[in-house]
Amino acid sequence: MSPAVGARTAGDPYLPGSGNGGYSTESYTLDLRYRMLTNRLDATATIEAVSTQQLTRFSFDFNRLQAGRVLVDGRRAKSVLSPGKLTITPATPIDSGAAFTVVIEYSGSPAPRRSAWGLVGWEELEDGVIVASQPSGAPSWFPCNDHPSDKARYSIRVTTEQAYTVLCNGVLTGHSVSSGRASWQFEQQQPTASYLATVQIGRYTTTPIELGGVPGTLAYPKEIEARVEADCGQLPGMMACFEEAFGPYPFDGYTVVTTPDDLEIPLEAQGMAIFGANHIDGEGGEERLMAHELAHQWFGNSVGLDAWQHIWLNEGFACYAEWLWSEHSGKESADSLARAARTKLKGLPADILVGDPGSADMFDDRIYKRGALTLHAVRLTIGDSAFFSLVKEWTDAHRHSTATTDDFRALAAGYDESLDGVFEAWLFSLPLPTLPTVSSPASSASPAKSLVKAKSRRR
Repeated sequence: MSPAVGARTAGDPYLPGSGNGGYSTESYTLDLRYRMLTNRLDATATIEAVSTQQLTRFSFDFNRLQAGRVLVDGRRAKSVLSPGKLTITPATPIDSGAAFTVVIEYSGSPAPRRSAWGLVGWEELEDGVIVASQPSGAPSWFPCNDHPSDKARYSIRVTTEQAYTVLCNGVLTGHSVSSGRASWQFEQQQPTASYLATVQIGRYTTTPIELGGVPGTLAYPKEIEARVEADCGQLPGMMACFEEAFGPYPFDGYTVVTTPDDLEIPLEAQGMAIFGANHIDGEGGEERLMAHELAHQWFGNSVGLDAWQHIWLNEGFACYAEWLWSEHSGKESADSLARAARTKLKGLPADILVGDPGSADMFDDRIYKRGALTLHAVRLTIGDSAFFSLVKEWTDAHRHSTATTDDFRALAAGYDESLDGVFEAWLFSLPLPTLPTVSSPASSASPAKSLVKAKSRRR
């Protein structure tokens, strides 16, 4: 590759066509004008970035929409649209280390992007819109550097028919109505990966919910209000439990959207979770999923991935949070749930390396469960006090950043060097290891019942 040409990929072997080299993004300002009836989007994206090399041209991920005028630092630039990419040639080369601004006008009928994991991105509901972009759907609605390692701030303005409510990442800073159309302005100052940026549009009722010191919002169709309020009644307790276990909540608020449509699975976004009507039964039938999605705000959203290979750091922690909540709320203990999960895994093929599962298997449920079992094995090895200190140090050290499995292993080694063998066995060996036995319980500073005596921390 020429040193003056930004690479058309981030080099991630799991999604080799996604992401771009030669720059990092600082912020996205998105002005979206959307017509619900015709699924028509007219938009302007203003992207602030910093070059990491001299650039004569560079690219963004961009799918199915049409680009119009493109400006780089206020000057007209050439652009070429090819499948999945928008390549831009500025009027003059961009120096290495220089900040630059790109303005892209674009339009079209947004649609989800086909991927190995199904349809991802912008998708029409029966009467509304859902955006669920993990892992490669963000280019279905805006030009971006679609790789989890490249986080940026977001300012999103959506204008659509007045009858609809819009929800996006961040804080609602403006709402106005004119000629039957409403504009909604959201600001997300915390760095956000493109797959976690979202727009949700529907005929929603919104009500506040107090989550300790964290502002919360529930959005839902009016007809299922009682079910939503019943099932979300556990959220304040979950927030308190997880803040004690993981550290302070990392964002300005938390929004839970329940769509009128049924969804296959709930979805996380930055500062938000999206559930289908089928997940909310008014009886807490999917309480574990409520805990799982909330936990992603720490693991996956604040502490993000440097590459998709490390997906267990997202899903293993979120799955383990389900078990911690069960234990904290007086139901089945984390140890009991872990041993039941291991028994179930014994009946399944042991053919995935959790620490490097490959793209085809990175959302396999075995990654979730064996990732959670890895954390439980660490907990049993070093004890509750050290384990929860490790977790809090992890979320603090990589708050609003990205990390790798090696980063976690290095941090854990400061607590007990023998953990290296635990990680090798659970993450990088195929045979299913045996969980350590539980010693006599001791008093615990953790939010869950103590399982073992805490070992002293070693540096």
